Amino acid sequence: MKFLKKLFAPVDMTVGKPWENILIFTLPMLIGNIAQQLYNTVDSVVVGKYVGDNALAAVGSAGPIFNLLIVLFIGISVGVGIMVSQYFGAKNREDLSRTIGNGIVLTGLSSLFVMIVATIAARPLLELLKTPDSILGWCTSYLRIMFIGIAGMAYYNILSGILRGLGDSISALLYLIVASILNIILDLLFVAKFDMGVAGVALATAIAQGVSALLCILRLMKMKELFDVKLSYMRLSRKHTSNIIRLGVPSGLTQAIMSMAMLVVQSLTNSFGELFIAANVIVMRVDGFAMLPNFSFGTAMTTFAGQNIGAGSYDRVEKGAKQGMFMGLVVSAMITGSILLFGRQLMSIFTDTEELVNLSMSMMKILAVGYLAMAIIQCLSGVMRGAGDTLTPMWISVVMTIIIRVPIAYSMVYLTKSTQFPQGKREWIYISLLISWLAGALITYICYERGKWREKAIK
Repeated sequence: MKFLKKLFAPVDMTVGKPWENILIFTLPMLIGNIAQQLYNTVDSVVVGKYVGDNALAAVGSAGPIFNLLIVLFIGISVGVGIMVSQYFGAKNREDLSRTIGNGIVLTGLSSLFVMIVATIAARPLLELLKTPDSILGWCTSYLRIMFIGIAGMAYYNILSGILRGLGDSISALLYLIVASILNIILDLLFVAKFDMGVAGVALATAIAQGVSALLCILRLMKMKELFDVKLSYMRLSRKHTSNIIRLGVPSGLTQAIMSMAMLVVQSLTNSFGELFIAANVIVMRVDGFAMLPNFSFGTAMTTFAGQNIGAGSYDRVEKGAKQGMFMGLVVSAMITGSILLFGRQLMSIFTDTEELVNLSMSMMKILAVGYLAMAIIQCLSGVMRGAGDTLTPMWISVVMTIIIRVPIAYSMVYLTKSTQFPQGKREWIYISLLISWLAGALITYICYERGKWREKAIK
């Protein structure tokens, strides 16, 4: 019983060995991120196996638009998470309580806005991207159902971010596992038994995310020893709302920029036809799992930096940054090796079409080494965000996507057009992504070493 109590207790990352704090915090979060990634992956596997390759392409094509239209939630979640970690590190109960209350209200208002606007905009955006008619209807129904149920996803992200800021990564993990199991059951029920197709997987995901959000609310209500739950704290205050926006908007814009770049590249991807679209979906699903350790270490570094900067321990932040980046690089090297050795078996999970498996694997080989670069980007960007410097990672993303990736992808596809390749060489869609990752790692390291992030703590 004592062990379980300790396991679920918030972790104070201002004491103990930095690498140990980071690792203990990262592991359950990594498992949780794997569970979350299962949402989209199970959707793809189920529609690919039970409906067909075109349905698989439809689910994947809807992804970039969905990611673009949820940037509000990402911004709020990051802003609140940074403030929670710094106020928790500073042992400031009053500001911690008001930050949580303001974050909950902002999420509710944003959910209502996105539900209305995104549901209307879904089909026009798909048509703008020249989505093939064969999958347009499926894409539209998938997106509309996801956006109608957006509140579950929004509240899970914000509430799990609060839990992590308080040092509790275990609860979010358990709730995601519960939701993932529910999602798998509902996917099979709605698609395999009730023959609901793409709409069925969207409905299953929306229900499962709503359950995970409800469980997070119940957990936070039991943490009254750390903060207060009062209606007065639910009123938007200028200080806390402006700080959430100041810290969160750059992160939201970062996601928006990346999503816009994905949409632009998606239009290029669509020009190569349904087979390449389906291959892109498979690659992105495998990529999603390969990126999870990097994202997990990055989030852990944000919490670690936030708590220690709140406590004024800057030397400890730098020590933890080096140790966290080293662990991230080791894990990424293992993932890269695994992809190269077992990638074909992974691709076969999604489809029985041999040509599709071969195409997906050839594209995945191009990206494999890039995960080492992403380990550097995520860990050091996490430190900067935890310190309150969310602008620098945003500008780095602008350079990576707008200045490097998109121009290289379009120009090289155009320049490689020939009689043999009338649409150009599709490999450049992935080579351009790899180049942007490598450049981003170098830029991120230089910005971290300059040390401007030390001046950004919340006052």
